[in-house]
Amino acid sequence: MPALFHPRLKSFAALASALMLAACGSMIPPGAPGQRPVPSAPATPPKPATPRPPLTPAPAPAPDQTGPGPAVAAGLTPGPAIDTVLPASSARMGLALRAFQLSCPSLLRRRDQSGLTGNADWQTACAAAASWSEANAREFFRRYFEAVQVGDGKAFATGYYEPEIAGCRNRAPGCETPIYRKPGDLIEVDLGLFSESLKGRRIRGKVQGSSFVPYDDRAAITSGALAGRGLELGYAVDPVELFFLEVQGSGRVRLPDGSIMRIGYAGQNGRDYTGIGRLMRDRGLIQIGSMQDIMGWLRANPVEGRAIMNENKSYVFFQELTGPGPLGALGLPVTPEVTVAADPEFVPLGAPVLLSLDRAEPNGLWIAQDTGGAIKGSNRFDTFWGAGERARGLAGGMSARGSALILLPIGTYARLTAGH
Repeated sequence: MPALFHPRLKSFAALASALMLAACGSMIPPGAPGQRPVPSAPATPPKPATPRPPLTPAPAPAPDQTGPGPAVAAGLTPGPAIDTVLPASSARMGLALRAFQLSCPSLLRRRDQSGLTGNADWQTACAAAASWSEANAREFFRRYFEAVQVGDGKAFATGYYEPEIAGCRNRAPGCETPIYRKPGDLIEVDLGLFSESLKGRRIRGKVQGSSFVPYDDRAAITSGALAGRGLELGYAVDPVELFFLEVQGSGRVRLPDGSIMRIGYAGQNGRDYTGIGRLMRDRGLIQIGSMQDIMGWLRANPVEGRAIMNENKSYVFFQELTGPGPLGALGLPVTPEVTVAADPEFVPLGAPVLLSLDRAEPNGLWIAQDTGGAIKGSNRFDTFWGAGERARGLAGGMSARGSALILLPIGTYARLTAGH
């Protein structure tokens, strides 16, 4: 994600729509013939579990353009009593509490782009969470939170996971596509420092002479704009696989000796993300089908494929992860089946999110710890499933609709709507 801040950049419905719908998660199929194999996707995605009917969102409220941020402007509705919608205690509930505990320092320090909360709002819940037992996690969320619907509450969720590709630390024949670190001349500017109307907006670029200009796009970078600067973290065997790992935001590089180098999101060049799957479909190059079809076409048509990949001007830089990971937009390790990527303009990063969808696997409590280039809007989410075959299958086939509630500290809704 990510970012994986991306991550970022993360997902898809029924495999091929990954690049059409999301930038946070996507599936990496096996390597091209003759390459060191990477774990293959299951022949068929796991059969979706049958969920209970999802909750029906409340009627959408009127937008409030006078609110303190995008989420309030979209309109807020109080959700059902928290005790009636929280699922029963489970392993995921305990993991959600642990993830919330990790997020608390950020909740107490970072500015909430959504305008829903201030740092002080989280103090009571975070203080209690510090010593709360995971075995009684449901009681923690029941006691300290209330449910709030943002906008129409109609949720759409996809999935992402941590892929594995073939690569090497040092350039070698057949392993020559650079995996770049974040360049030192890539600068991120907080526009809110210059204008109140631009609060929460950031741009990335570089200084050129006396001007601040956009950073090099994908075409320039893949053509060698960063070569010779010592930024190579390693090399990938297949540029197509690396492209999709960028979309994922983090992953594992299997080295020739069988060891693993884990890499995570370190930055992005500031250019807009473009999903190439939609471009290929619109041009009649592929039918809506499997991700293998997309990658197969790119490999079979390397010149045209490179040009199409370059139409996505976004480029992701990586760092090697030697501790827990992968890392999400908060710079914290993301938790399989608990971390969800969300749009920070509508969901406070670190806040619990309750999903009620038409697929059973993603139903329940998640913690918003990541973002994605195409995860935009008040009720758009990307669920993180970890690594391995199960994660690959779930993320690849994840496309679920239903409703979403944001859990905010008790009293937040009343404060936000006072006088309305």
